[in-house]
Formats: sequence, structure tokens, C-alpha cells
Amino acid sequence: MIQSTLSERRPINDSVCLNGMLSNSNLIITAWSQDRLVGIARSITDFHYACYLSDLAIDKVFQQCGIGKQLQILTQRQLNKSCKLILISAPTANLYYEQIGYSNNPRCWVLERTDGINT
Repeated sequence: MIQSTLSERRPINDSVCLNGMLSNSNLIITAWSQDRLVGIARSITDFHYACYLSDLAIDKVFQQCGIGKQLQILTQRQLNKSCKLILISAPTANLYYEQIGYSNNPRCWVLERTDGINT
């Protein structure tokens, strides 16, 4: 979603990558205003133990209307009741996630594709 702040951190100009991201996700919840896409929650999950909410994007015009929270609620409803919802927050959204009930986990690690695993 180009109209969201998530576009600053996603390859919006790489259609092959974007198509791969969408086609290989197994849980996508969207929000619409008539025929306009205004929000998306894109996840990868086993539905029982862990759900990685990879992208949560809301059109800037529609932010702070509760759409993001509703997309997370709808995502969680698709999961087994013992399944964790896990996400990596945008730097400016840390306070938001804590405020709505997430706990912070400092044990996330990221290996960029351009970096190799040290042997």
C-alpha cells in the first residue's frame, strides 16, 4: 500500500517481490472503503502455535479510525486460541502495540538477504 507508512520499508517498486509476498502468505485480511483498499494485514501462520503478522498497513487518510486494530482482531479470530500473534513494529508504532496489549520481546534477530551466515 503506497498510501501507508509501511511503503517506506517495503519494496513497493519491485512487483515480483510484492507478488511473491502476497501469493506466499496464508492469511490476508483487508479493509475497504467502497472499491478502495484502505488496510491490509498480511500474515504467515500455522494457525496453531505462531502467526507472524508480517505487514499491517493502513492508508494514511484512514489511520486512527480503528481499522488497524480491527484487522488484528479479525486476524486473531482466524487462529486457534493458543496461537501467538507476533509482529515486528515500525519504530514509530512501539507505543501503539504496547497500548493494545502486546508484550515486548527483545529477542528478535534479523539476517538481511545480502548477508551470509557466519561459519
